[in-house]
Amino acid sequence: MSKKAVMTALFIRLVFCLTLIGGLIAAGSEARQTADVVKISRFSGKPLPRFESLRYSAVHGRQGPNLDHKILWRYEREGLPMLVVRETHGWRRVRDPDGDEVWMQARMLSETRTALVTGEVELKRAPDPEARSKAHLKQGVIAELIACDNGWCEIEIGRKSGYLPETALWGTEVATGKL
Repeated sequence: MSKKAVMTALFIRLVFCLTLIGGLIAAGSEARQTADVVKISRFSGKPLPRFESLRYSAVHGRQGPNLDHKILWRYEREGLPMLVVRETHGWRRVRDPDGDEVWMQARMLSETRTALVTGEVELKRAPDPEARSKAHLKQGVIAELIACDNGWCEIEIGRKSGYLPETALWGTEVATGKL
């Protein structure tokens, strides 16, 4: 084989390898853009975003992560689900069901998962739209969230438990798209 033929063969192999590598890089980049990236907080070691709930019946939401910052909201619903979107040492930036974001002290939040009923709905005995109803729930009811599967969530309110469509609750879906 001549030197020119060897060089041509090596050049073709090099172009093929670079094309292959470029395709793999593009595919990996596309996969990263479509998948939700789970962030782990360096402060708590927990995923962000995540839902927690208000520990007390009176909690202040502040403009910044410090007691010197202005109080923007006073939340008066123990158990209200809040979406934790950012953290600093001892403070959490949370989004409430209305979409407002404030800072609150981490100790004011509980890991207990709750959900807020977003409209009038029937509490079902089973995760099926045809199942018998156990109770009629009004908008604004706070329920303890047991688990969600296939579009249905098992909840508990006081001594009653049952199932609601996931779409009837706020506090179940953690979307990372705009965080």
